[in-house]
Amino acid sequence: MTKQLSLQDYIDGIQSSDKRILGKAITLVESKKPEHRKIADQLLKEILPFTGKSVRVGITGVPGAGKSTFIENFGKLAIGQGKKVAVLAIDPSSSINKGSILGDKTRMEELAKDPNAFIRPSPSSGFLGGIANTTFESLLICEAGGYDYILIETVGVGQSETLVNDITDVFLFLKVIGTGDELQGIKRGIMEMADLIFINKVNSENLSKAKMTKTELTRALQFITPKEKNWKIPVILGSALEKTGLDEVFNKIEDYTSLKIKNGTFLETRKNQAQKRFEFWVKEYILEKAKNDHLLENSFQEHKKNASELFSNPSSEASDFVKKLLGN
Repeated sequence: MTKQLSLQDYIDGIQSSDKRILGKAITLVESKKPEHRKIADQLLKEILPFTGKSVRVGITGVPGAGKSTFIENFGKLAIGQGKKVAVLAIDPSSSINKGSILGDKTRMEELAKDPNAFIRPSPSSGFLGGIANTTFESLLICEAGGYDYILIETVGVGQSETLVNDITDVFLFLKVIGTGDELQGIKRGIMEMADLIFINKVNSENLSKAKMTKTELTRALQFITPKEKNWKIPVILGSALEKTGLDEVFNKIEDYTSLKIKNGTFLETRKNQAQKRFEFWVKEYILEKAKNDHLLENSFQEHKKNASELFSNPSSEASDFVKKLLGN
């Protein structure tokens, strides 16, 4: 029979970078069981003083952009620079059982074997935006474990870019050379959120086209205000597979982080992100209470039915229910 871990076991294991316990701790914060949530909340309070010292990097790009290859080789490069690297790779989830469809450890075998790396594939569980709803809390666990770089790979669909941007310090967009107009299909929103653009899979055959794409992107970026004052969004050419351009990405991330600290926006941004997490959890807990409180359940189901059958618009039904909830 497996020994039940105590709160202190979790804390000690996290601080000693015990990968087994790190994984169990993340499973704990992902759990929706009330008894697990209670321990998870206590754990997060205890480890909070040991968090905040990492660089949080969000990595996005369309499927096929080479995100996993980039993360593996970039992670190895960062470790070579004396850093410890944690990867939170959010997998698409089965809509039926909410489990992971892909397995990032199988796509990052070499990095997974490195003692200074920790890889955690987590199902997005159908959560809107391509990141798991507890990615922020998992990130804190990795920081408390002493990891210097937290790399968050998104599914790269829907609202993932916005949500990843809301929990990271640096937002990296991976681009690949395709056919036709290279700016076609790049949403303005991604360009506005990107702190760094890496054109991946560049080789001798497509180098000329890659340079042209870089020129087009650089020109387009002139019409977009960077999130950080005095920062010119770099467009870097390279190949994650051939390990070219990765050192430049590493240096630019370091430069960008240093600039944010110098400008006084590094901690300010993190405070704003924590406020957004607070608002997220307020909504989660209100919804949980509405579903599980027997005094409210009938009212909740009644308003939900009215909304689903369009007796009234969903917004009005939600508003009426919340008024009852707060009055209760």
